[in-house]
Amino acid sequence: MNILVTGCAGFIGSHLVENLLDRGDVVVGLDNFDNYYSKEIKLQNLDNILKNKNFYFYEGDIRDELFLESIFDLNKIDAIIHLAARAGVRPSIELPKLYCDVNLIGTTNLLEFSHKFKISKFVFASSSSVYGNNSSFPFKEDDIVDYPISPYAATKKAGELICYSYHHLYSLNISCLRFFTVYGPRQRPEMAISKFIDLIRKGSEIEVYAKGQSLRDYTYVQDIVNGILLSLENSNGYNIYNIGGGKPIKLIDLISVIEQKLGINAKIKYLDSQPGDVDITYADSSKASELLGYNSVVTIEEGIEKYIAWLNEK
Repeated sequence: MNILVTGCAGFIGSHLVENLLDRGDVVVGLDNFDNYYSKEIKLQNLDNILKNKNFYFYEGDIRDELFLESIFDLNKIDAIIHLAARAGVRPSIELPKLYCDVNLIGTTNLLEFSHKFKISKFVFASSSSVYGNNSSFPFKEDDIVDYPISPYAATKKAGELICYSYHHLYSLNISCLRFFTVYGPRQRPEMAISKFIDLIRKGSEIEVYAKGQSLRDYTYVQDIVNGILLSLENSNGYNIYNIGGGKPIKLIDLISVIEQKLGINAKIKYLDSQPGDVDITYADSSKASELLGYNSVVTIEEGIEKYIAWLNEK
């Protein structure tokens, strides 16, 4: 299969591309190396991938219609896995127009080209942030998600809606995947696990919001990739799936796991919650389990060990 992967140089994207190439797919990769974090890190993510003869890389922006059209003209594409987005809940509060521009216009462009070039399979990376401060948990796909508490979350909810419109109008097979707090090797440097481990190893103080009482459903990156692949293989109609671990952990307990695996005690500064941060994420992934055969298998303890081992090998 010939698959277009947007955001291919990112954390999840680079792992996904490796898996696709390993199973024999041809991958057309697209990334614009935005300034959210270092281009050097993303180039390192692609280091081995660029050597593969079945990988074709294009640098450019999903908002650029002429650029996108050139990719579709030059390449036979059977499916699209759309991971590219302006990421981050907190920064979206400062730059809401940018987040709307990238995440909505970019997604609509890709859907329009899917229709134009008769590409029937489309996987859209959504987010658990669409649930906002949902009062019932674990979160289920049929919960009402009309109250996002950050522009980032709102753009992901809107992305799901525009995906549905294209399914309804043009019978595109679309899977919207709500990822739950992904972590693992190549994790973005500002995310909690990577930031905490870096600071603890240096003996620096870590800032812990919500006094360490927030809960997150951390999901190891390979479990996320498995969910993406299963949704691609079982793409039929329009579906929303939670892709998560299903075992939320308090932030303070996560820090304890990190301390144990590092053998170092953390220096902690407790702070109040930040705007845009939800209190809890908790996935009910039973729909993905039943319809896709998805299961999260890596525990938080195993995942932290794998991440630290990867850091030590760098």
